[in-house]
Amino acid sequence: MAQLNMVQAINQALADEMARDDRVVLLGEDVGRDGGVFRVTDGLQDRFGAERVLDTPLCESAIMGAAIGMAAYGLRPVPEIQFMGFTYSAFEQLFAHAARLRSRSRGRYSCPLVVRTPYGGGIKAPELHEESTEAIFCHIPGLKVVVPSGPYNAKGLLLAALRDPDPVLFLEPTRLYRMVKEEVPEGDYQLELGKARVARKGSAVTVVAWGSMLERVLRAIDGYDAEVIDLLTLNPLDLEALLSSVQKTGRAVIVHEAIKTCGLGAEIAATLAEEAMLHLRAPILRVTAPDVPVPLAKLIDQYLPGPDRIRAALDEVLKY
Repeated sequence: MAQLNMVQAINQALADEMARDDRVVLLGEDVGRDGGVFRVTDGLQDRFGAERVLDTPLCESAIMGAAIGMAAYGLRPVPEIQFMGFTYSAFEQLFAHAARLRSRSRGRYSCPLVVRTPYGGGIKAPELHEESTEAIFCHIPGLKVVVPSGPYNAKGLLLAALRDPDPVLFLEPTRLYRMVKEEVPEGDYQLELGKARVARKGSAVTVVAWGSMLERVLRAIDGYDAEVIDLLTLNPLDLEALLSSVQKTGRAVIVHEAIKTCGLGAEIAATLAEEAMLHLRAPILRVTAPDVPVPLAKLIDQYLPGPDRIRAALDEVLKY
């Protein structure tokens, strides 16, 4: 079993699925000749040809619109948007068309596309290159939102997304692209969408995280009896896994790198308060970025939640 980083695992998943299903088509800015801005699609145009790995003009709304048309008529397109901050130009296409196509056509059409985009902070890039606005997209009925936390689950989740009958936004944590390597099977395996995993077992407090924040949480909880839930799929949420853990521990800390107000942590906290109130021993705390635009490089380390802030939240809930 090979040791792969996330870039290699995603590339392998795309290659495997393109070999298995000739309906899979990649499109986006520089995805072909240059292999994508982070080289995730490197070598795929040479292997599968320019008709299946298409370099497009710099126009996100056109990339998304073309992909929706392809999906409606039987292909399985995989549009890449170079950074999450650039998806805003294509938001209308996702919200008003891709996510509604099944409902609008009363089931006559589906929209099986996977939108891949790097997201999140920590690489000290320019403005709009380190966005974490996943909650906006979780607010769209009909659109699944998936965030891997490592190479193994990146491949398994992507293969599942590529075979899903509906649109999936696949958010790839930029900071994790080459940070870690894991054993990744060469064969075909899928991780079910909508299912979280217990990244570490514990009994005193539940810590909920996703994407690159999982790595920071696992570093921060050394010495704590904490159970860590890695969501993997943000929409739909695995409420069963969340409730099961919090009913056991009685405490919850939610960590995400998006801003606090109306972030996904607010939805999780509200759901836990509604469904697990009688099991809670302490207030639900959120550790997030401040409610300001993502800063430039010199301030990004202060902007993102770090181990000290995570431990402070754990100490606070464990007082109860």
